[in-house]
Amino acid sequence: MGQSSPQTGRMASPVRVIVVGAGSRGENYSNYASIHPKRMKVVAVADPRTFACTKLQKQHNIEDKNIFKDWQSIAEREKFADAVLICTPDRLHKDPAVAFAKMGYHILLEKPMATTAEDCVAIVEACTQNGVMLSVGHVLRYDPLIHKIKELIDAGVVGDVIHIQHLEPVGFYHFAHSFVRGNWRNEAESSFSLLAKSCHDIDLIHHWAGARRCVKVSSFGSVSHFQKEKKPTGAGDRCFDCSVETRCPYSARKIYLDRVKRGHTGWPVSVICPNSVPDIESVTEALRSGPYGRCVYECDNDVCSNQVVNMEFEGGLTAAFSMVAFTEEICKRKTTIYGSMGELSCNGHEITVFDFLTQRSTKHTASSDAPTHFGLSGHGGADYHLINAFISAVANNNPSMIRSGPEETLASHLLVFEAERSRLESRVVYCGDDAQS
Repeated sequence: MGQSSPQTGRMASPVRVIVVGAGSRGENYSNYASIHPKRMKVVAVADPRTFACTKLQKQHNIEDKNIFKDWQSIAEREKFADAVLICTPDRLHKDPAVAFAKMGYHILLEKPMATTAEDCVAIVEACTQNGVMLSVGHVLRYDPLIHKIKELIDAGVVGDVIHIQHLEPVGFYHFAHSFVRGNWRNEAESSFSLLAKSCHDIDLIHHWAGARRCVKVSSFGSVSHFQKEKKPTGAGDRCFDCSVETRCPYSARKIYLDRVKRGHTGWPVSVICPNSVPDIESVTEALRSGPYGRCVYECDNDVCSNQVVNMEFEGGLTAAFSMVAFTEEICKRKTTIYGSMGELSCNGHEITVFDFLTQRSTKHTASSDAPTHFGLSGHGGADYHLINAFISAVANNNPSMIRSGPEETLASHLLVFEAERSRLESRVVYCGDDAQS
């Protein structure tokens, strides 16, 4: 079907993929075909935006007949590729995933799997029943440093894992961009922030806990600061018409326009001009009239800006997760794992293990052999490793190459829904005690 992984040396035709959703994620994953044309070929793209389709069509030399406005038009055709990369908005994951699974396409599905527990279950059932591989876009599983944490735990360097403490610092301007002004600001239009942003992190905690099941969970969180009553006196409704803009760290001028002036046109600038090349003129127009130029205190955001989740797993293992918007670092997770024989900490750059017996610390790093400039946002090379693993799995018909397959991913997603149920109902949730929320 496709070229094997480099280790086997076997050559075959490239894996043929269809990109459904040509936004930043779809474009990012499709770049793999430009780097490894013998391993992957993009044969079709579906997106309602002509600009996005045309961009990928030119990049991958896609035939006119394989440019589609929606995924339904692809599903009406006979199967003509090996796999589908589904990178549509969160609420538009379930239907295409189920439809393409039934047609026999292997699926790489951007996270979260879906926005309800029922839809997540339906996707996994469809993939299992039709014998297709499912890789969910938990890119952090493929981050070499984070993968090293799991290897060290499994090697027993900290003994029995007793407690996991994990922080996701979203970043002050990242949160304002994505969760106040952007696509994930409003639960009715996307999903709650614990699912949209932190399903990565709950998945990692679940992964580090190993075979132990989470038995109960509690969670607290709210929308903090980005509220109308916090709006500074004299502030305007848009950053271009605001007397206090120069004193606001969330100014759209600072986040977008200043970056363009410095020659930076990647994320987040690229997101605000979906129908044109980002330059000073197009960005200025987008900020004058579009959603990204709004005052952060005058948006329709309703998702949590800070949330904590406490978990207890079988055997007494406890875990504490914090997500907070108001940080200097952007998504550089910090983790400490406390074990019976040692303590492991990771600051996003290196891992330190303190051995209780020798009372010595050992540092560990992990290098990524991913291309330096892979896509718009490479998550430290993890995006590259994720798509590489998926293509290798399809090429070799070997789902074990996928680190974020259906069953474990479903379990961690269900834990996210249980945590949010705890927050909404202000109670400890015993996992699996009721119908999923």
